[in-house]
Amino acid sequence: MQTSKLAQRSSRILSATTGRGQPLRRTIVSAAARRQCRVVTSIGNIQRISGESTAPAASTSAGQCVSPRVSASPSPARYHSLASHSIVGRTDTPAHWPSARLDMKDTRTAKSLSSVRFFSDDGSEEEDPLTAPREAMPFDVLIVGGGPAGLAASIRLKQLCAEKGKDLSVCVVEKGSEIGAHILSGNVFDPKALRELLPDIGDDWTTALQDAQSSHATPVSDDKFLVLTEDSSYSIPNLLLPSQLHNDGNYVISLGQLCRWLGGIAEEMGVEVYPGFAASEVVFDEEKKAVRGIATRDVGIGKDGKPKSTFERGVELHARQTLFAEGARGSCSEALIKHFNLR
Repeated sequence: MQTSKLAQRSSRILSATTGRGQPLRRTIVSAAARRQCRVVTSIGNIQRISGESTAPAASTSAGQCVSPRVSASPSPARYHSLASHSIVGRTDTPAHWPSARLDMKDTRTAKSLSSVRFFSDDGSEEEDPLTAPREAMPFDVLIVGGGPAGLAASIRLKQLCAEKGKDLSVCVVEKGSEIGAHILSGNVFDPKALRELLPDIGDDWTTALQDAQSSHATPVSDDKFLVLTEDSSYSIPNLLLPSQLHNDGNYVISLGQLCRWLGGIAEEMGVEVYPGFAASEVVFDEEKKAVRGIATRDVGIGKDGKPKSTFERGVELHARQTLFAEGARGSCSEALIKHFNLR
């Protein structure tokens, strides 16, 4: 199976953050630094451009750039041939530039140097990496949030695909470093929905959870509802409590371990699960009337807000249907509520 772009990017980020393999590197060169790099250092080409020689023209070589922000010399293949293109740009020649180190005692050299102009590709400023276009990945269904709701939805979608003979791509993105990393609480769990979701496992789900995650599900044996006062407490008889507060038949479990177990089942069924990718914003269509997907957060930004050498632009995930299962106070859910005036 061909590895997706997002999975490849995940492995590159892991390599940069954990120290395994070669670190990510991205050279950020300002327009001024590029102009200093693109200087003419071949005296023969200078003479041919100024009309002092009839020899066949050749492409010039680019000078070495000594700016500390550039990690390597620019490739000569990127620059235009001086014989076939007009040279435009700056006309001043500071003494510290490589082209100004020619022997000025040579009259022909000095005359040729006066006709040299420094140039860049387009004369425009370097594009801001923080506003550069993102790569986009399409899916049929995108689920934001790797909690119990999101994972259960992905499993059910794959079950329906198998029943209907369809092949839909389902993706789950989770901001935690792994599935279950941000599910920290204990839980009194009603297994009714889980039995319906996984009928093949049924009542054996406790054994399956124990085998997969070494997590024990403890049946509830006693249930008390206490009202606390300043210095004491008193209990309310269970007969007076509504049915929603009765925990007979429920289990005390670790919800994080349950999510890890469900995540493994989802991956076995073909769901693409990507932990470590936080949804930073909702992507709308051109008319701002429908949700197109989400964009993941940029990584490799320094404390000063500027891109570092490990900077990686976020990725846009587009889907025919986007399901937000990030919790009651999720940032994307709040943005959607505000955008569509749902509250």
